[in-house]
This record gives sequence, C-alpha cells and structure tokens, in this order.
Amino acid sequence: MMQIDEIQRRLLREVADLHKVPEGAYNIRANGAAVGRVSTANIEITPKENASGIDIRIKPGTKNESVHIPVVMTQSGLKELVYNDFYIGEDCDVVIVAGCGIDNCGPHDSEHDGIHRFFVGKGAKVKYVEKHYGSGSGSGKRILNPGTEVYMEEDSSMEMEMVQIKGVDDTNRTTTAELKKGAKLIVKERLMTHGDQRAISTYLVDLNGDGASADVVSRSVARDNSYQKFDAKLVGNEACSGHTECDSIIMDKGRILAVPGLEANSVDAALVHEAAIGKIAGDQIIKLMTLGLTEAEAEEQIINGFLRN
Repeated sequence: MMQIDEIQRRLLREVADLHKVPEGAYNIRANGAAVGRVSTANIEITPKENASGIDIRIKPGTKNESVHIPVVMTQSGLKELVYNDFYIGEDCDVVIVAGCGIDNCGPHDSEHDGIHRFFVGKGAKVKYVEKHYGSGSGSGKRILNPGTEVYMEEDSSMEMEMVQIKGVDDTNRTTTAELKKGAKLIVKERLMTHGDQRAISTYLVDLNGDGASADVVSRSVARDNSYQKFDAKLVGNEACSGHTECDSIIMDKGRILAVPGLEANSVDAALVHEAAIGKIAGDQIIKLMTLGLTEAEAEEQIINGFLRN
C-alpha cells in the first residue's frame, strides 16, 4: 500500500480498518505529507492552495460511496495543523472515515490538530467515523486536538461516531453544529483513558429550524489517574428536540466531570440531559467470576461490553 512502513500500516488498520488500498476516494497522510490520493467520478479531493489540508467535494445525488482520509504519525516531535473541508451535495448518502494514529517512540511530543468543516446539503445523509489511537514506547506525548464544525441544511442527517481507542495522552475535542429545519444530528462518543491521560469533549449544537433534532451520547471509562470532561450544550431556538447523555464508569483514582447545558429560546423546544457516573457493580464481577473468569478478566469484559453498546 503506497510508500508506508509496517508501523504505519498497523496504525491505518487501527484507525480506519484499512488492510489494503480502500475502494472509492481516499487521501492518506503520513508524517505531514500525502502518501496517497484518489478521486472518483463523484468525489473530488484537492489540496488547499493557502493552507495545509484538503477540500472534498461530493456531487449531489451521490449514494453508497465512501471517502477515507486517515492520518498516521510515527515521527517523534512532529506537530501539524490541518484544515479539511467537506462539501456534501443535496440528496447524497455517503460514508466518511477519518481518524488519526500516532506511534511515538521518542522523547518529544507528537501532535496532530485537525479542523474539519462539513457543509451538508439539503436532504443529504452522512455517516462520519473518527477514531483516535496512540502507541509507542517513547516518553513523548501523543496529542490529538480535533475541531469539528457541522452546517446542516434542511432535512439533512448526520451520524457521527467519535472513538478514542487507547494510548492518547491528551485530547481536546471541540464540536459545533448548526441545524436548519428538519435536520437530524446523532453523535455517539466512546472514550477510554488510563494512566495520567486527559480528555476534554465539548459540544455546542444550535437547533435553528422547526423539527430539528440532536442526540449527543457519550460512553466513557476513566482508569488510573486519568481525567475526563464532557461538556455538552444544546440551544433550542425553534420547535425542536434535543437530548444529551453522559454514561461513565470511574475506576481507580480517575476523575470525570459532566457539564450539562440546555438553553431553550422557544416555548416549543424540548431538551433533555442525562448523566450517570459510577463504579462497576460488584455483583456483575462476581457473576462473571462464577463462570471461571478472574476479577481482572471480568472487569475487562464489562468495560468492553459497556463501550460497545
């Protein structure tokens, strides 16, 4: 697969489930440079002229097609800021797979900051998958700071799957969205931190049209001395509906802060927030141990099942 080494191949498998060159359009970035780029008849990928990053333009009516834009980094001390803009035409039905994997075996911090803007056309349907992963034996940190902006036209829909698998030392994820009439946004965040890791997730969703709806759900596990903050705010400006939920397991000396934010500027805005933070129930562990698992194995089974749901 292009000019990449085995470590970079492993990172691509982790963050984008790529075992070979993907079908359809793709742009693969490694250590600050594009190592592979393909456009199709309906999806055009072009590099930006005045900044680092790409523009992805998807023709109206494009259906059952995908675009992959993963990033991998194996160079210790590398820091980059990339801007990617997605223009999704009306009445599309597409899948966009992003994600970043950092393998840092050196003493210097490695950092990737990606700013993604989505302009979703009227009636379009988008599924967006973004996975983050870190590995490597070096003392340098693996830092990921994604910024996502979503602008949704009437009757469009977008499902976002945001996953931090493991190994990311510091992340500050900021997501904003503006929804017009009948637009629907679903966000599913899955996150696990361990060691001294820090993860902050901030969401701000403006529901600006009648019938607009948003569902932002986070499931997370904080282990060891790690810290997490989930800050989600919904602003209902018309007859709309919104729901946010933080469901977390806390272990060891981990810390979790859930910050709800609901702002209703219309009498017909229906907004709900739910939050639950707690430890693994002892009876769950005992039940699995009676089936032959050790206590540690039982904990892992419970965590894996919790994050999959």
